[in-house]
Amino acid sequence: MNWIKNFVRPRFPSVFREHDDTPDNLWEACKKCGEMIFHRDLENLQKVCPGCDHHMRIGAAARFQALFDEGAYELLDLPDVTHDPLKFKDQKKYAERLKEARAKSGDKDAVKVAKGNLGGQTAIIAVQDFAFMGGSLGMAAGEAVIAAGEAALAHNAPLIMVAAAGGARMQEGILSLMQMPRTTVIVQQLRERGLPYIVVLTDPTTGGVTASYGMLGDVHIAEPGALIGFAGPRVIQDTIKEKLPEGFQRAEYLLEHGMVDMVVHRHDMPATLARLIDLLTGGRAPEGAGA
Repeated sequence: MNWIKNFVRPRFPSVFREHDDTPDNLWEACKKCGEMIFHRDLENLQKVCPGCDHHMRIGAAARFQALFDEGAYELLDLPDVTHDPLKFKDQKKYAERLKEARAKSGDKDAVKVAKGNLGGQTAIIAVQDFAFMGGSLGMAAGEAVIAAGEAALAHNAPLIMVAAAGGARMQEGILSLMQMPRTTVIVQQLRERGLPYIVVLTDPTTGGVTASYGMLGDVHIAEPGALIGFAGPRVIQDTIKEKLPEGFQRAEYLLEHGMVDMVVHRHDMPATLARLIDLLTGGRAPEGAGA
């Protein structure tokens, strides 16, 4: 815990000298209420604070484990893309930023796709991980979303998109912005085949994602407290020079103003998605779709 590391350990160095290999991440503080939570308890709670119900950010593996029946799923192979096509450099080379993000996360990019059963029906789930370069939408993420849609078409299955992003990946310039119309096309193909496309908006979902596949679902679900919008609230407030309403761009505010269909607790998400899939498909695969 931080108070041991910051206050007790410096005063009694001899006591802790033999035990410096103790992990510093056994406890995690809730950013909303400050409660310290043991990491295993937090994992069992799907990173929802037991004190204030704050929904913390979680990665793709935890999402898949929680959403698919019995936590069983198959990761799908995703297309390779050109890395650093613009040879971009700001304070650091983009290639170096990618390398660091991959080493830290163990993932190739921000979006992972898996196939499994949800409520007894085959489903494709794509998860965008904010921990990988802010979940930014670049060529790899765009290809992953398209691959998810193509898998849904191939398996005659619904597609669930769990979105979390800070926007388009600026290091890829116009190539990242092109992913917005490209992903929109695959969503339209799902619609033409009568396959459900459900979007789960998590904290935060902003920028180009909300201007494309993030707001094109048949049903839009938001996690409690999630920040959802195009430009961030600080940018808007600085631009219009007016104070924004309380809770502006949060999930509950968007529900009240008709921008999302429902706000669902993370623990209730699997049952809610299964019920929606059953309603949208009539409990069976849509007619006229290929195998």
